[in-house]
Amino acid sequence: MAVPSHRRSLRKRRTLAASAAVVAVGIGAGVFVMSANADAVDLSHQTLPAKDGWAAAGTGTIGGSKADSAHTFTVSTRAQLVKALGPASDTGARIIRIKGTIDANTDDSGKKLTCADYAAGTGYSLSAYLKAYDPATYGRSKLPSGTQEKARAAAQAKQAKNIVFKVPANTTVVGVPGTNAGITGGNLQVKGVDNVIIRNLAFSATEDCFPQWDPTDGAKGNWNSQYDAVTLRGATHVWADHNTFTDAPRLDTSDPTYYGRQYQIHDGALDITNGSDLVTVERNRFTDHDKTMLIGSSDKDSTGKLRVSIHHNVWKGIVQRAPLARIGQIHVYDNVYDTTTVDGYAPQYSIDSRARAQVVAQANYWKVPSGGKVAGLLSGDGTGSVAGSGNLVNGTRTDLVAAYNATAAKKIRTTVNWTPTLTAGLETSAKNLPAELATTTGAGVLK
Repeated sequence: MAVPSHRRSLRKRRTLAASAAVVAVGIGAGVFVMSANADAVDLSHQTLPAKDGWAAAGTGTIGGSKADSAHTFTVSTRAQLVKALGPASDTGARIIRIKGTIDANTDDSGKKLTCADYAAGTGYSLSAYLKAYDPATYGRSKLPSGTQEKARAAAQAKQAKNIVFKVPANTTVVGVPGTNAGITGGNLQVKGVDNVIIRNLAFSATEDCFPQWDPTDGAKGNWNSQYDAVTLRGATHVWADHNTFTDAPRLDTSDPTYYGRQYQIHDGALDITNGSDLVTVERNRFTDHDKTMLIGSSDKDSTGKLRVSIHHNVWKGIVQRAPLARIGQIHVYDNVYDTTTVDGYAPQYSIDSRARAQVVAQANYWKVPSGGKVAGLLSGDGTGSVAGSGNLVNGTRTDLVAAYNATAAKKIRTTVNWTPTLTAGLETSAKNLPAELATTTGAGVLK
């Protein structure tokens, strides 16, 4: 029996043999330069296969696969990661292998840092902030300004300096198999650069110590935080593969309430904004999160860009934005959406098409619990489109747009202005996806 192309591709990624011995040389503060062939499988030099989503367009995505031994690093601390990333202006090929879990909230010596450490010396205190901007006295017509807002911004900037890791062009960041590789409390930022690969990493607990109160956000105001686990801003040719994203261990259910609104410390899991383009998001696991994936920062983001492929991912315990899509051409195929409430994260919708987004959704599988409404799996503003076919709900082929439009005032359109051609791995049926993706998605399954 012939092996489907997507499985041959995955097998190739898993079984590529190592071809060189380890060469380890200490550099600086404990950063090691190594041949990237140290693992039984050389994840470091693997590149995005041909036709594997939008990131395969044009020049394709090879990340740092051409890096020499002097630009191949294995890191296990925040300080080592910062050193290995180097300046954003250095666009030479580099491979960064993360061994174990890096805690972003540590100083250069490895000492744990807390929100109090970031607030020290800024004059910020939450109690003073709450008193200064209480809607009962400050009102609801304008954003906070003045002494405590400046102090909050200063404290937030101190945290950002520590936890935001800027990835240069032509870089592969990959977890070392068998080490529980990942980043906790950090924000991997890919901004204004081309050709980046992010693989086999667990991202957790990305938290903003200093959310801003915005009384003008919605009818009741909202607390808004910074820092996604992974942020793409004006980035091109990015492949995010076999990663895991979660809020754990601090879940939204533990957040306090101020001014009658949740004190939200989490932002996105993987956001793709500000004219980012040619992105493939493949075989990741998204769980225990609210606003999960934003494509397009506003309704006026870059026309002609925001081309993203999202396939073979698992979404479970996700409230919304899986994804929220604006403007671009987005291909969503062969994903599993489990809309069961998990750890207090109650799903609102899966895919939101707005601001003229052109979404093609093919062969996805939704698990909907008893009493769940199929009409609520999609969302839109009346200008976006969702085309495609072969989507299953609890194993039954279902027209998701028809179900949504039957009850919605603002209808989702059913035609798009493009036809996907970069469709490596596209399944003819979604029937077996829940079983298949249970063991082939997320960090740690690549060996």
